[in-house]
Amino acid sequence: MQSSPPVSGLHVAIVMDGNGRWATARGLPRRRGHEAGARAVRTAVEAALAQGIGTLTLYAFSADNWKRPAREVGALLALFRRYLDGERPRLVEQRIRLSIVGRRDRLPISLLAAIERVERETAVGARMHLRVAIDYSARDAILAAARLAGGSALSRERFAELLGKVQHGGVARDVDLLIRTGGERRLSDFLLWECAYAELWFTPRAWPDFNAEVLRAAIHDFAARDRRFGGLPAVAAG
Repeated sequence: MQSSPPVSGLHVAIVMDGNGRWATARGLPRRRGHEAGARAVRTAVEAALAQGIGTLTLYAFSADNWKRPAREVGALLALFRRYLDGERPRLVEQRIRLSIVGRRDRLPISLLAAIERVERETAVGARMHLRVAIDYSARDAILAAARLAGGSALSRERFAELLGKVQHGGVARDVDLLIRTGGERRLSDFLLWECAYAELWFTPRAWPDFNAEVLRAAIHDFAARDRRFGGLPAVAAG
């Protein structure tokens, strides 16, 4: 098998889509798809570690997902808490820092306690920064940062600092590669500021079927692209 190109230090973001459709296609309740999706998170984290990815941001629950049936939302939030509690020792052992990105004022107290515990115990992890977006909206975060800035003149760098403050999780480098599973081809209000120059990669494979092979395929495609950030190709510039 051909090895993947080096991606040390890159920021990879993933819209984890397709859990419900994965379950429905198998005649299973939607919660089983979300449970399978939680197992795929561990697979993705291990694969990202093997590739040397520096920051991995996963879209777990959007601000718009509150519109789903209350029973499904409750099951999702309970699943998040179990994941954080269950994975905490592994994250500490593997030196992975975990941050939760998004609002916290609408989350259950038990989930907030799990978030604070895992963030505190993994704070010194330097091998990889794992960021999980829960109750997240990029547009809401940008608006909140703009309100915090007020009418003052500020740089992009300073605005990014304010954005990291209002959405928690601290400042992260811009996204290099954004992956979306499940066949859809949209950003869905995810990291709009950070994805200004991100390379986008879509796969029809549902999130529960995500594995190291899929990540390698995305990275190979990413490595072949010419990222100019508004400039000219090297040949043309010369």
